Amino acid sequence: MKTLIKQILGASFILASGFTSAQTSGQTHTVTQLSSSTAMSLAVAGVRECAKDNYNVTTTVVDLAGRVLVQLRNDNATTHTLESSRQKAFTAVSMKQPTANLMKLIQDKPILAPLQNMDDNLLFLAGGLPIKVNDQIVGGIGIGGAPGGHLDVACAEAAIKSVMK
Repeated sequence: MKTLIKQILGASFILASGFTSAQTSGQTHTVTQLSSSTAMSLAVAGVRECAKDNYNVTTTVVDLAGRVLVQLRNDNATTHTLESSRQKAFTAVSMKQPTANLMKLIQDKPILAPLQNMDDNLLFLAGGLPIKVNDQIVGGIGIGGAPGGHLDVACAEAAIKSVMK
């Protein structure tokens, strides 16, 4: 019981610092997750970075399973940015790579185009990035609404850089 309490207290400390990590042994593995406060900071940073250039966007941050942790929409962002940013974040984490890479892959190898239809949550447009801690993917960020996917990517990269120091 004391060991369990120590593990819970340790996990609480790690949660407060921005991440959770479950250490295990045997046939299991360690999992690191984004905390909701870190996800919120990423979402705020994503919207803020794009707002500097007057881009009205929505930023969505998802966990390792692709579930929404935070979604933040600029006051003037259009309605479709809610779903596009979520799908970009989901795609980046589930496919374990930037969505711009996947978009280029389909352009370069049209035979792979059916990949984008294997799940209704996937969106092969630039603007989604995996979020890593110590080279381990812990979530995804998706931004939608800037006038070009490359600009969504730039805002997402800046958000990650500012929050995940």
